Amino acid sequence: MSSAIKKAFLLGAGLGTRLRPLTDVLPKPLIPVFNRPLIEYALDQCLAAGVTEFAVNTHHLPDKWAECFPDQSYRGAPLTFFHEPVLLETGGGLKNIEDWAEGQPILIYNGDILATLNLGRLLKTHLLSGRAVTMALRSAGHETHVAIEGECVTDIRGMLGRAEGDYQFTGVYCANPEIFRHIPENKRVSIIPSFLEIIRSGKMGASFHDEGIWLDLGTRRSYLEAHLCSGLGTLRHPESSVASSAVVENSALGAGSRVGRNASVHSCILWPGSAVEEGAQLTNCIVYSSTPVTGTRENSDL
Repeated sequence: MSSAIKKAFLLGAGLGTRLRPLTDVLPKPLIPVFNRPLIEYALDQCLAAGVTEFAVNTHHLPDKWAECFPDQSYRGAPLTFFHEPVLLETGGGLKNIEDWAEGQPILIYNGDILATLNLGRLLKTHLLSGRAVTMALRSAGHETHVAIEGECVTDIRGMLGRAEGDYQFTGVYCANPEIFRHIPENKRVSIIPSFLEIIRSGKMGASFHDEGIWLDLGTRRSYLEAHLCSGLGTLRHPESSVASSAVVENSALGAGSRVGRNASVHSCILWPGSAVEEGAQLTNCIVYSSTPVTGTRENSDL
């Protein structure tokens, strides 16, 4: 087995239903976050940890992936896309890239999180442990359902009747090739049943990552909060334009976005190419469409 982990599988096929209507326009991993596609943060984290090749599964709006990565690479690292005409879920999607993994240990990274985890430590912990899977966990979160003893995972959501758990699974984990033996062929299936089999065998490890940030951007509220609670103030793409008489506060303005005269934009996210017309008053809004926004709007997706 390899002494390093060079391959990562990024989950990009989810429907993003909780983020609609934003995900009617883009797959969730491609929504702009601080004026960059969300998935780029995961790619950067993986590259910094020594990963050199990526697989990404797609389902919803696959053409948008081709637009974002037209040469199927990122910073020189190849991206191999696995389109799923029928959504295979977290287990089936992983099974679908088994040949690509080539019998090597791999890193699996959920494509809808924004995080600064110490991936190098996760990879090292996994390789030294000899376990089949090592989950990256945090001691706090919105779903603290993973139970541990020492550095071994013993239950998830109490499904094995051992413990309800008090750790948050980050959606990031390492896996040895044996994980594929636990996933059925050609089936739409969650990874959780496979995890439970591995836990029963005593081969599910834990790596602890309370450092840095970890944000699940699956909801409108979390998406807005990631920007507005960052303490960075207003972030303007250099190709955005704001009229001199307009007021923009604590907002993110994407490439080609435009704010007209006497408009007011407070705590908003303006996607690339969006427009706020003269005199419009926006608060806590996400402007994601190309339709120019007018009037007074609050807490709206426009």
